[in-house]
Amino acid sequence: MSLDDFKPLLTALALPPASALLLTMMGALLFGRQSTGGRVLLWTGVLAAWIFSCNVSAVFLSRVLLPQIPPASIAQIKAGRVQAIVVLGGGMHRSSVEYGSPQLSEPSLVRVRYGAWLARQTGLPLAFSGGVGWASAGMSTATEVSGAQQAFKEFGLNLRWAEDQARDTAESAVLTNQLLKKDGVDRIVLVTHSWHMPRSIAAFEAAGLTVIPAPTSFIQPVSREPLEWLPSGEGIRNNRVVLREWLGIQVSKLRNWQTR
Repeated sequence: MSLDDFKPLLTALALPPASALLLTMMGALLFGRQSTGGRVLLWTGVLAAWIFSCNVSAVFLSRVLLPQIPPASIAQIKAGRVQAIVVLGGGMHRSSVEYGSPQLSEPSLVRVRYGAWLARQTGLPLAFSGGVGWASAGMSTATEVSGAQQAFKEFGLNLRWAEDQARDTAESAVLTNQLLKKDGVDRIVLVTHSWHMPRSIAAFEAAGLTVIPAPTSFIQPVSREPLEWLPSGEGIRNNRVVLREWLGIQVSKLRNWQTR
């Protein structure tokens, strides 16, 4: 068992709300014996839980912690001598009772829809990369490729390339490059969420591909200003993805530094 097998657990503990709850619990435990230290930890945890549950925090952190990559333009893509559109998977629902079979998650469908739109606008062939992530490794989980193939067919399109073994972004880049280079493809449009794009570009360029980024689903305000400061499900989700990507970038930098 490698350290990568523990990534989902370690990530969950490092991110809100688990990290904020752990601080609060530690403060409560120390409250009686070390009232000052316990009080500081407890209120720090409570404050962190509130802050990292508000969408306004996610919008701010995404602009401060992550490189800002603008939307792609069709003119830019056509001028870039691109040979394929690569869509990255974003997860799978292992059990969809209404369909009676596994289905793509909402993030995956957002990326597929945008990839299909770009394919129609440019006439470029499509590739999809999505296996079973580390969190589902070892489980009897369908890969994302079968769901992506069906989704693209519903848009009237077919996949030319499909990669279904990757467990994370780095593996996706390496395996997709191996698949594409058999057909002489080395210049791609890369489709994924805006917050996932910086790490994805780094991985795919390191694998040997020239990338034109086509980010989708930008983290933006979703409500009137006062509501943005209140905890919400969307606020929690957006804060988690921003902080997770920032941590992923730092880990990648550390690994690159260690291999020098």
